Amino acid sequence: MPEQCLMRRLAAAAVPLALLLAACGSAGGSSGTPAASTGTSATTTTATASATTSSTAASSASTITTATSSTTSTAAAGGTAPCRAANLALSFLGQQGGMGHGEIGFQLRNTGSTGCRTYGYPGILFLDQQGRPLPTVPHHTTNDFFGATPAVALVIAPGESASFRLDVGHGVASPNGCATAYALQVIPPNDTATLRATIPNGAYECRDANVSPLRAGSSAYP
Repeated sequence: MPEQCLMRRLAAAAVPLALLLAACGSAGGSSGTPAASTGTSATTTTATASATTSSTAASSASTITTATSSTTSTAAAGGTAPCRAANLALSFLGQQGGMGHGEIGFQLRNTGSTGCRTYGYPGILFLDQQGRPLPTVPHHTTNDFFGATPAVALVIAPGESASFRLDVGHGVASPNGCATAYALQVIPPNDTATLRATIPNGAYECRDANVSPLRAGSSAYP
């Protein structure tokens, strides 16, 4: 009987101990779960902050690019436009010769409603009576047989003109071969479109031509 009483007391003491251990285990598990949640929350917040920063930076970059483009466009629109073939008319001024050189003058008239700017040398090509290209080798120069013609920046008002001259071989034999040009094709500076003008009675040319820069009015061919 005493042994049975001792066993009952030991069993009764084991029940509270098991309950106590279970409670402690439960408390430890609950403590771990919030820690994991806190870590997830911190990661999500960091990712959101990074995305917001990237978006803000992208918006700022876009704003800077747009502002720069607008400034460039405004500055370009505020200046005088270049002279283009669409608003120019090419015409023959005349020709003269002496001592184996021929001087041929041409002018470009502004047919537009606003002034335009130009500078430098026109592109040239001699044409035969049927409008076919003739051998043409242009040489840009500010000093030819007929004198000095400095290059200057020009603004051509509506209805006004700029001129240039060609210094060509005239009435002399040439190993390059000579022909009579009945027209001239011209590309204005800063353009790719062409203009044409006839040369009354033709002009003798021997492939090479010294081309003067554009000058105000008819001053390149006085």
